[in-house]
Amino acid sequence: MSTREYMLGNVAIARGIVEGGGRVISGYPGTPSSEIVDTLSKMKERDFYVEWSVNEKVAMEVAAGAAMTGVRSVVTMKHVGLNVAADPLMTLSYMGVKGGMVVIVADDPGCHSSQNEQDTRKYSEFSLMPCLDPSTPQEAKDMIPYAFELSEKFELPVIFRPTTRISHGKADIELGEITEHRVQAKFEKDTSRWVMVPSNAVVRHPHLLSIQDGIREELETSPWNELTLNENSKIGVIAAGIASVYAKEAIENLGVSASYLKIGAYPVPEGLIKKMYEQVDTVLVIEELEPIVEDRCKIIAKDMESNVKIIGKTDGTVPRVGELNVDHCVKAIADVFGIESGLPEIKEIEMELPPRPPAMCAGCSHRATYYAMKKVFGKNAVFPSDIGCYTLGIQNGTVDTTLCMGGSITVASGIYHSGEKQPICCSIGDSTFFHTGMNGLLNAVYNKANITVAILDNRITAMTGHQPNPGMGLTSTGEATKEIDLEQLCRGLGAEFVEVVDSFDVKATIEAFKRAKDYEGTSVIISKQPCIIYARRTGVRLIPFKVDHDKCVGCRMCVNLGCPAIEFDRETKKSTINAMCTGCGLCAEVCKFDAIKEVQK
Repeated sequence: MSTREYMLGNVAIARGIVEGGGRVISGYPGTPSSEIVDTLSKMKERDFYVEWSVNEKVAMEVAAGAAMTGVRSVVTMKHVGLNVAADPLMTLSYMGVKGGMVVIVADDPGCHSSQNEQDTRKYSEFSLMPCLDPSTPQEAKDMIPYAFELSEKFELPVIFRPTTRISHGKADIELGEITEHRVQAKFEKDTSRWVMVPSNAVVRHPHLLSIQDGIREELETSPWNELTLNENSKIGVIAAGIASVYAKEAIENLGVSASYLKIGAYPVPEGLIKKMYEQVDTVLVIEELEPIVEDRCKIIAKDMESNVKIIGKTDGTVPRVGELNVDHCVKAIADVFGIESGLPEIKEIEMELPPRPPAMCAGCSHRATYYAMKKVFGKNAVFPSDIGCYTLGIQNGTVDTTLCMGGSITVASGIYHSGEKQPICCSIGDSTFFHTGMNGLLNAVYNKANITVAILDNRITAMTGHQPNPGMGLTSTGEATKEIDLEQLCRGLGAEFVEVVDSFDVKATIEAFKRAKDYEGTSVIISKQPCIIYARRTGVRLIPFKVDHDKCVGCRMCVNLGCPAIEFDRETKKSTINAMCTGCGLCAEVCKFDAIKEVQK
């Protein structure tokens, strides 16, 4: 009897890892991938090792080391994280593995929580590693055990590429049996395989090329690619990944006849594509992000000397940016068939809605730190920042740049060395500092950058779902471990000016920033206060505040902090504090008229 459970896509992927016999799982949190390791780390009964690594490169290397011993391993990250892990990835394709290794990289079409829309399938082409592209959460779960087997067959890691709608969609999942794959870990010395000096690399590269035909043949007949020919139509539709579900539904909605090829594995199934070309004269390619399948289809057509017309992203029939949906596919397919799409006209809303930009939570300690920072450095200072909740400081003028994880300190250094005369104060979170900020600080100190570095230590990796980091003294599974002291670490990296402040002690924080600004060289302020959401979950409750309307003069100083708990009544011209107040007290600190007080019991 089959067992079904309703679950999140990432939870289904975690189940697939368990069913496939994964023994070492590492990763770095990044939306939309984070719940995979979160799910595995919370399992009470587990016979595998799981960790949050300090960054994606480290995570990749941990999983690679495990796979060298013959056990099955997994590494998880989001698409931009693969840039960090690209160094070991590219050499690992030469080196290969013994145990099955799956590289899970969640793409984010539409930039829901990312700074770009890059397509991981490009890395598959670049590294010559096979890639699996699930179309549903069920398929995502089922692909993982297959990926382990494929990896072991060719002794090569397999890239697995869910997208946001797969990772964060929910579905009824039919569970499979849990594999009793208990290979005893044993590292066998082989310097020609595991030591990638040039003399070994030049041998391993031809080997990597030699197995590509075998990989293509294996994937050609895999269950993830499916061709349905229609003898009554000269139009074919090729769709990849989750877009294949949209495209199939669109064909049914329009009631048209077309040959149809679903692609869920790369390299693309050239044999199936050629079969379609023999049947049709026009092919529409539907895929999210880059025209990877489309470009390959054109190459295949050229090699066959086929006159089949291939359309898709490059001619604008299918959008090249953002997420696709059924309506996008209906429109594209209708255009190809020369029929009306039947889609309703989308009218503009006449009502003017108030802008609702994202904001830091009520009581967020970053708001207090940014207030003090701006107070000291002034609006003309340069404020490079980083990836995290604190990027929302863009709303109050304390975020001028955000490039990538760990980029704030290094960008600040570059701005200083360019000859910029304004003071420079960059901000970075504690988890991001552990991720890639440490090298930036070391570089700034070594090269004498006259900048101030504000480390916003909210005691957790907040933005991706409150995962632990080395500064917490807890592992991914909640076990106690060494708590890394940020102050000692910064001093160890050469910083001589390092001060630790309480974010909610605004006056002391302002004085610390003044000293940091006056210091000649690289100064560090560690602003420490737990994330308000995490603090409340652990039972911390502060006394909320209220406004004394008899003292309030309507200056809006508190409102300008941007806290969701503070409102302004246009009729009374007075501020009010709503039920969202968490009791941080920042508004009381900035009020010059003593109009904000703690609520009395």
